[in-house]
Amino acid sequence: MPHPIPTNVAAVDLGSNSFHMIICNLKDGKLQTIDRLKEMVRLAAGMDENKVLDQPTQAKALACLERFGQRISNFPPHSVRIVGTNTLRQAKNAEQFIKKAERALGHPIHIVSGIEEARLIYQGVAHSLASNANERFVMDIGGSSTEYIIGKQDTPHTKESLNMGCVTVSQDFFKNGVLSKKAFKKACLFAEQQLEPFQDTFNSRHFDEAIGASGSLKAISNVLQTSGFSNNGITLDGMEQLVAHLLTLNHTDQILFPALSVERRPVFIGAVAIVYASFKTLNIQQMTVSDGALREGLVYDLLGRIYDHDIRSQTSRTAAERYHTDRRHAEQLKDTIRYMAAQLEHHPCFDDNPASLQFLEWAADLHEIGFEIAHSQYHKHSAYIIENADLAGFSKQDQLIISRLVRSHRKRFSPSRFDDLPAPWHRHAPIMAVLFRLAALLHRNRHSQRPDFQIDIADNDITLTFPEQWLEQAPLTQADLKQEVQYLKEARFNLSF
Repeated sequence: MPHPIPTNVAAVDLGSNSFHMIICNLKDGKLQTIDRLKEMVRLAAGMDENKVLDQPTQAKALACLERFGQRISNFPPHSVRIVGTNTLRQAKNAEQFIKKAERALGHPIHIVSGIEEARLIYQGVAHSLASNANERFVMDIGGSSTEYIIGKQDTPHTKESLNMGCVTVSQDFFKNGVLSKKAFKKACLFAEQQLEPFQDTFNSRHFDEAIGASGSLKAISNVLQTSGFSNNGITLDGMEQLVAHLLTLNHTDQILFPALSVERRPVFIGAVAIVYASFKTLNIQQMTVSDGALREGLVYDLLGRIYDHDIRSQTSRTAAERYHTDRRHAEQLKDTIRYMAAQLEHHPCFDDNPASLQFLEWAADLHEIGFEIAHSQYHKHSAYIIENADLAGFSKQDQLIISRLVRSHRKRFSPSRFDDLPAPWHRHAPIMAVLFRLAALLHRNRHSQRPDFQIDIADNDITLTFPEQWLEQAPLTQADLKQEVQYLKEARFNLSF
């Protein structure tokens, strides 16, 4: 059952430096920005050397999210997308923080990989800045990661995310805000080392235009232009002048530019080091700055989902083709899964969670990609690839759900495999896995047509009713079902047929 098209949509970016929220009005498929909220939380600064987020930073972040949550409290779930980036990817206590953050926001948070973050950033830039360039390079500096992307029109084809950002570089090389030529040289060398493996990949000869996204690059551009160091965005010559000026200072408190906010002052030097090193390493001479970034990319990605152009479905098909899976078999499974879901539309698994069917279909697309590694235990190989691959459009949580379904679709079945999934998935995924198992079982020989059977689920009791005489004519399926009764019995499900 498709969702009604919402009037407003919202995207929230829980960055390592700032939290951003954008709210847009949606009319006839067109977006109009009606509100923006931004708070500099500096999440990365609150992560200690053991990768643990400290309590004061968590408290500051949660207070911000309660304010954000008030603004989107009446938004339906399908009209909001919230993602966490590098600090939440790395923090060991991220899970505990995310639970509190979700309560504050009233909506789920998805952690995205660095490569997925890069894709979304490029989408935000592509939709925000018109360009005639054939190949575009986009750079985005966050609090603890920097993304580099090359793409054509609105499609990125080369993406990388490096573990360096304005907060972490400022903290690691300019402790307590102390500036020196030696520290700046070390910071630039660190950034150059991070970029070294990708020096050729992102060299300026591979693109026609360089674009900067994010608050750090906007701040540098504004400082360069208002100080007379540049009259055309960010230039290498302007960066040389800015660096020369900064190296005459002793402390970040002395970085006094009218175009630079007091809030951004402590992390400005880290951003300058990353940009300066990137321009030198990649041979960039000039960069335009875009208003669009991750949150705008999120909004356009959400728009695709609302209007049934979900990038995740395209990604699952592309991955299936890449790993040479049996597409006909996948379609058979999907047909049978849809057949069962239609009969179970009032079951909480589908009634409370309309996305369940979509996840089962993606699992059907991807469940055999492990064959490319080995036929033996292929479901384990498939699950590993799904959980760890860079799959465009999918969050880490999305991939984990599909991975667990695929891992559980054959052989012994352990419902505890789903215990660590977030709500409501930890409740619904075991039933989803049972349906996936039954679909795979009924099409084990890959040629059989689906019989017009009935399925009923009440708590942990599952009943299958086949047309008269059908099972007698399908002795192998009957034997497989008897084996499945035992597998499910061990998992505390009662299958009868």
